[in-house]
Amino acid sequence: MFPELKNDRFIRALLKQPVDTTPVWMMRQAGRYLPEYRASRAHAGDFLSLCKNDEFACEVTLQPLERYELDAAILFSDILTIPDAMGQGLYFETGEGPKFKKVIRTEADVDALPIAKVNDLDYVMKAVTTIRNALGGRVPLIGFSGSPWTLATYMVEGGSSKDFRHIKGMMYKSPEILHELLRKLAISVTDYLNGQIKAGAQAVQIFDTWGGVLSGPKYQEFSLMYMKQIIDGLIRVHDGKKIPVIMFTKNGGQWLENMAASGTDALGLDWTTDMAEARARVGNKVALQGNIDPCVLYADKDVIRDQVGEVLAGFGNGSGHVFNLGHGIHQFVDPEQPKYLIDAVHELGAQYHQEASDQLDKLNNLD
Repeated sequence: MFPELKNDRFIRALLKQPVDTTPVWMMRQAGRYLPEYRASRAHAGDFLSLCKNDEFACEVTLQPLERYELDAAILFSDILTIPDAMGQGLYFETGEGPKFKKVIRTEADVDALPIAKVNDLDYVMKAVTTIRNALGGRVPLIGFSGSPWTLATYMVEGGSSKDFRHIKGMMYKSPEILHELLRKLAISVTDYLNGQIKAGAQAVQIFDTWGGVLSGPKYQEFSLMYMKQIIDGLIRVHDGKKIPVIMFTKNGGQWLENMAASGTDALGLDWTTDMAEARARVGNKVALQGNIDPCVLYADKDVIRDQVGEVLAGFGNGSGHVFNLGHGIHQFVDPEQPKYLIDAVHELGAQYHQEASDQLDKLNNLD
């Protein structure tokens, strides 16, 4: 048994339950902008060694919580663990990002590709359990995976891409081959996320980083359809607690209505989508997460506070908003800056939950 959760603000907001103020966490909150993270990475030797050692993964997951009053921790890992477990040979080139020793380009390549087994990703499950225990109920732990489409982009391109010519070429020329790859990835991701939930993750997020490079019809067919399949197959209640799901498609604001109908509990928004418009469009169907421009963290603290206020006002009154950046925090941000953002969210967010806060106070007094 894990320690009882003390701060459930994040979980409650995802489930649109009353909270005292708006919860906040940051994508890539454990990362290169923190000097302590850079020290841990140097000690581990390289990025993959950091991910594959549960003690190191736990250490860096907790680092931002020692600095900031965050409402959630997120597992320190990488979205490309699944392709690595499928035998593609993940490695990192300095300054060039992720690469694979094998790439997927043909029907034979896809046919030879195994579905990732949770046992092959045991180091991730071990890290989840280690982190959950180390948190001691302080805040919830988020597990995550890349979406099938996003994982496929790396697998077919062989790494990062600016034009996605290989995978889009496959999509238009041989769609049946790409569908088979995405089918295998959807099964792998479902098993992977369920493994994380069983290991201790209290919420999960699907990162569809590259869904926004698709046209509308192709997004529905090659990205959203497979994320729906994953959501349908996820454990939604574990140990008597609901496990919320967050779907985040970067540059996907034009498809909010379709995403909201996927079965997810929450949608992540990047900074190009207006928060007020997003709430009006999805209504009470899902919670929303986001969505301040990460570059705001290069500004003075007064500007950060004003921009936080604008996002909070955009969502307005009531629960169902988790504050976050519109994408990951940049490596060049001064680590003093996020504190201004996080403190502003908690301070300014309370006014939008006053009725709920009064109700919670009455319940606490009854206890």
